[in-house]
Amino acid sequence: MTDSSFSKIEKVVAFQGEIGAYSEEAAFLFFGPSVEAKPHRSLPEVFKAVEEGWADFGIVPVENSLEGSVNQTYDLLLSSELKVSGEVVLRVTHCLIANRKMSLKSIKTVYSHPQALAQCRNFLDGLKCELVPTYDTAGSVKLIKEGGLLDSCAIASERAAKIYNMEILAKGIEDDKNNYTRFFVLSERDSMYTGKDKTSVIFSTKNVPGALYSALKEFATRRINLTKIESRPTKAMPWEYNFYLDFEGHRDEERCKKALEGLEKKALFVKILGSYPRWQ
Repeated sequence: MTDSSFSKIEKVVAFQGEIGAYSEEAAFLFFGPSVEAKPHRSLPEVFKAVEEGWADFGIVPVENSLEGSVNQTYDLLLSSELKVSGEVVLRVTHCLIANRKMSLKSIKTVYSHPQALAQCRNFLDGLKCELVPTYDTAGSVKLIKEGGLLDSCAIASERAAKIYNMEILAKGIEDDKNNYTRFFVLSERDSMYTGKDKTSVIFSTKNVPGALYSALKEFATRRINLTKIESRPTKAMPWEYNFYLDFEGHRDEERCKKALEGLEKKALFVKILGSYPRWQ
């Protein structure tokens, strides 16, 4: 947990997926085991739960170390007024899960979230099964459990297997053991300065030579370390992009204030998503 103040009062945290999802696991890792984690079927529903006060916080995946960014999350951050108040990084270990007394030889179909299927390509190529994308890893376990599917299995966490009383046929089936997912914590406001902070922003520039270089120079001249930069289509005009930027420091620090002021002068628009403690 990055901020002990979160654990003083039990909070409601919205997450996408079923009970046993990796997002729920990330919520417990950040807030502690006593938090009330509420499942929602989609990422827009998680945002809505916090925006309308049904939940105190939301927790959403933003990027995976193997498969890259979760584009829907970034698109929702652009349109929402919610702030990023924290981050948590979860080591993801995938398991092949089936109903009791099943064997690998009997498996014909594998269900899971598209990113989980993609993260286990090498293992799944060896199985030569039909792959069926679903909205959630734990939801896939629930699907084969409730459906009594005896020729199918799911890719999900060890915790999901325990929750649904299912059999683990194989553990650690991801292609790369350096498999981590980064999550953002959403709330109505971001976090106070701690001295070990990051800030996330969205901005766009004019489509002219050197525009991006000029914008990023505001951080380079102040020796502010950029930890991520990524472009996403604006969807307003073809081939125009918004830039998503993470940098070390808090928006209330003087050098970061100056950098953001300089960025605003050179960009078409700037949206500060929030400042928050770096995950340790």
